[in-house]
Amino acid sequence: MRQSLPFELSKDRSFFDSLGDWMGDVLYDELPEKGFECRDEQIFMAYQIEQALKEKNVLFAEAGVGTGKTIAYLLPAISYARYTGRPALIACADETLIDQLVKEGGDIYKLTEHLGLTIDVRLAKSRNQYLCLKRFEETEKVVTEEWIDDIAMTIPDGVYAQGSMLTVSPYGARSDYSAISDEDWQRVNYNAIMQCSVCDMRNRCGQTLHRSHYRGSSDLIICSQDFLMEHLATKESREREGQLPLLPEVSMMVLDEGHLLEYAAQNAMTVKVQSYTIVNLLERLMVDGVREKTLYAMETLQEHHELFFDQLRDDVVPSEEERKTIKKSDRLLTIGKQLLVDVERLLEEFVFESELYMIPEYELNMAEEFLEQYQAAIRIFVAQGDAVDWLEETDGEETLVIMPRLITDVLEEKLFSKKTPIVFSSATLSVNKDFSYIAYSLGIKKYQSFSVPSPFDYDEVMKVHLHEVKQEEKASKAEKLLKDGQQQTLILFKSKQSMLNFKAKLPMMSKLTMAFEGDRELSAIVRDFQDGAVKTLCSYHLWEGLDLPEEALTRVIIYDLPFPPQDPLFDAKRAFSENPFEEVELPFMQLRLQQGIGRLIRTSNDHGEIHIFMNENEVQYKSTFVNILPVQPV
Repeated sequence: MRQSLPFELSKDRSFFDSLGDWMGDVLYDELPEKGFECRDEQIFMAYQIEQALKEKNVLFAEAGVGTGKTIAYLLPAISYARYTGRPALIACADETLIDQLVKEGGDIYKLTEHLGLTIDVRLAKSRNQYLCLKRFEETEKVVTEEWIDDIAMTIPDGVYAQGSMLTVSPYGARSDYSAISDEDWQRVNYNAIMQCSVCDMRNRCGQTLHRSHYRGSSDLIICSQDFLMEHLATKESREREGQLPLLPEVSMMVLDEGHLLEYAAQNAMTVKVQSYTIVNLLERLMVDGVREKTLYAMETLQEHHELFFDQLRDDVVPSEEERKTIKKSDRLLTIGKQLLVDVERLLEEFVFESELYMIPEYELNMAEEFLEQYQAAIRIFVAQGDAVDWLEETDGEETLVIMPRLITDVLEEKLFSKKTPIVFSSATLSVNKDFSYIAYSLGIKKYQSFSVPSPFDYDEVMKVHLHEVKQEEKASKAEKLLKDGQQQTLILFKSKQSMLNFKAKLPMMSKLTMAFEGDRELSAIVRDFQDGAVKTLCSYHLWEGLDLPEEALTRVIIYDLPFPPQDPLFDAKRAFSENPFEEVELPFMQLRLQQGIGRLIRTSNDHGEIHIFMNENEVQYKSTFVNILPVQPV
């Protein structure tokens, strides 16, 4: 139901005039009377957002830590949503930050409590954040561990009963199962092979119920940037198939930690082909009664698919990077072209099988849709056009990843060509107040921007230490620092491999008070760290967005200078730039380093130390980042 504006409109004043007056009353008078600080930077940001809404423009809103960015964008966003009759969308950097935004004591909670606003806010999480009933049922047949029973106990009774689902509440979100490891969750969650449009349980699964719920929001929908990009990538195809898009039409967007949008877009706009998925999929179709010709076609495709991945492994350039470069041999391309022939032949045989009803209809429909996507992906791969491709591990499985076009073209077409106001909000969007790198990376040609500093006196509350240390001695140096004081410590790594290498060098006893990203659901690990149950948190993703005030975090160790990886994706960006180091490498490192340092001081009561490790190669770049540190190193 559409809610009323938090202020009165009059015939002689526009909505934006009235909005400006109301925000001034709230930020100058009402909130300070309730104990909030009156911050000029916050007020300036709120009015800059109002201007962007008025002009329906893109705004880069760079405001230092402690500015109060969230309240600055919530006030105009809620008002604009109610004025237009469409919810505002807030897209966070990742799934773990969605829950933080709506937690008790957060900024939305504060506005509700202190302004008397009833805010209709609903969460829209990525599809892999929900339980898949089909995959759960398959896994339940072979797993006898306690975690699978824990999930079974949470599925509402009405899911498997006949009758209406209207009385069943949304269920099955990843955050409901905090004790389950990422590895186990990936056995029961939605993944790309599941074709929801042909699933006989689609109207009873938690993902569908959650989607129906958040569509009804009148004020705010909060999602991850990954999910926003997935929505944009699938919107046209879903509409062609008669399905609703993943997200409804919105009035405006706020991209919290907006500098990460590029990576969310890359994740969503890629096509993935996994090593064993198609083999397992076809084996499920090899049931009694299937025609011999169809069986032969399936076996041939399986055989050639396995040969394709065998050759793919031979053609991979060895590296420790997560994305591995593929040097395509003639044999690999020949096998790829044969796969296209095999798929076409099998799809023809499925036409006959569909009339015999020997293969369950859902299984056959799912296989047909999957094979069509598989065929499209292999066709792009063998065409050797301007696509970017690489091999990586996804959900524990070897995965060929294909990005059909550079992301800048896609974003310009699908997002920034529209008239929807878009606000990028972050403490770090520029390098020395120059926004050209992020604008260039995203394909944004017209934008507004501003930069306001943090209100904190960093010289009083932060110390930065630079350590020149050989690469092989970094682990022992970090371990020594940890023993010197029992401070709550966040160690940031430039990659998963770097973190795993560090973990492998630690004695078993040292690991007992440490938590590593991936061991369990990340937000559960962060909660344990905040509560002091874990003294050291090791992560390669939490360079931004993590908000742990006061004694919950008093030391950050930057284990590596966070230069971009030497992988196919960044190689493509380098190839399209005139000066790769100046245009790609350096600004990426500087932005990420500033974000990592920004984890330490979040409130006026915070204090602590930053330790930056530099190996023998990284030392040469010291002069490129010292001038962007909040304080001079000691």
